[in-house]
Amino acid sequence: MDKRSLVEQLATQLRATALTAQRAGASAAEMAREGATPSERRDDARVAIEYGGLARGQNRRAEKARSELGVLDSFRPQALPRGAPIALGAVVEVESDDGQGRTFFLAPVGAGAELTAPGGDGFLSVVTPASPLGRAVLGRRVGESVEVMIDGDAREWMITYIE
Repeated sequence: MDKRSLVEQLATQLRATALTAQRAGASAAEMAREGATPSERRDDARVAIEYGGLARGQNRRAEKARSELGVLDSFRPQALPRGAPIALGAVVEVESDDGQGRTFFLAPVGAGAELTAPGGDGFLSVVTPASPLGRAVLGRRVGESVEVMIDGDAREWMITYIE
């Protein structure tokens, strides 16, 4: 599997997030400065404060996306040797007791992003080592089970494939 294409898809999504957040932050900052008439600003200073807070939040979101892009610049996932334990950059398939399967890409950043597998063969979600599932699978091998707490529920997953 061409993992470089997964990294590039993730980078594209992060660039779009940064741009969207930057634009939203600029718009909110403008609304905080100029969004109300002078009499409205006198009567309800909360509006300017709320827009200012929104602008700061969007600017933090844009900065986080740019920071994650910096991490991806040096991320070069390699193919794992057969039988190797799961490491950063692995594509992992897990299956629950009820037969529900999930495929994910273990990346340093980008948690929750959805990527298209090379050749359009399905979708993968991005999981980071900081997540419960990411922590649980690191160092494990095909055939091992992991138990993960998600939203207060314990879920058991069998590792069925690693690349």
